[in-house]
Amino acid sequence: MSDKIRIGTRGSKLALWQAHHTQDRLSEAGIESELIIIKTQGDRIQHLSFDKMEGKGFFTKEIEDALLRNEIDVAVHSMKDLPTNSPEGLCITAVSYRENPADWLVIRKEKLDKAQDLWLPEKAVVGTSSARRKAQILDFRPDVEIKDIRGNVPTRLNKLREGQFDAILLAAAGMTRLKIEAEDLEILKFNPKEFIPAPAQGVLAWQTREEDKPTRRLLKHIHEKETAELTNIERKILNLLDGGCQMPLGAYCEKDPAGNYHVWAALADAWNAPLRRVQLSQSTKHQLAERVVEALHKS
Repeated sequence: MSDKIRIGTRGSKLALWQAHHTQDRLSEAGIESELIIIKTQGDRIQHLSFDKMEGKGFFTKEIEDALLRNEIDVAVHSMKDLPTNSPEGLCITAVSYRENPADWLVIRKEKLDKAQDLWLPEKAVVGTSSARRKAQILDFRPDVEIKDIRGNVPTRLNKLREGQFDAILLAAAGMTRLKIEAEDLEILKFNPKEFIPAPAQGVLAWQTREEDKPTRRLLKHIHEKETAELTNIERKILNLLDGGCQMPLGAYCEKDPAGNYHVWAALADAWNAPLRRVQLSQSTKHQLAERVVEALHKS
């Protein structure tokens, strides 16, 4: 490890927010750092939706490769994009606080119809490239037309304003972190227990080399244990299903003041297949993910 921690990040506005947040947290602990921007497959290939792209780790592999080559010391990822199994030699050392985990439906005001479910007109054109979001919106409104959309958050909102879509689905975390103003648009804020987010949505993960003990010790200063406990359950469900970020799976876990765990999950065999939902609660996390997966297979 050099005097400054080298942070590897994608170059989108949201990824840079995440990287600067990492720098700020490290600075609070008296640790200096610098940013190194890396382009990923997900950044380069903009014409395909995620469910049409091969493999896993569209937004992470190139950053992980740089970490393995010792070109960076820390990789900062949106945790929902990170495959559940790290490459050999790498590990998730710390995770962040959780921003609002929900999805938001952003609607053009001229298309708003509050008499209809989800405030969408009949056969509304809804933009998303996520198989999970496609499956869940079709579960609520089978009549809507799904149209793929790519690009960063501001780009997607511009496409909506241009009239290419009647509405688009976005993560609340991205809009919140970028402090995006959208007074000209209507936002329907979903409850994450009903429109279920991706495992670990709204959380950042900091990945390091397993052998790099000095960096791993430094990152413990910014690790959020409670977030890790809940996202570990969500990501274990994904892992048990052998899924990546393109799987039509939503999984969300909360812990109540009494210490009980509550999980909401939704799974489809494909984005246009019927959706199966389960909700399970128990007093410990022992076998909780396994029980959720078993219930999803039976439902």
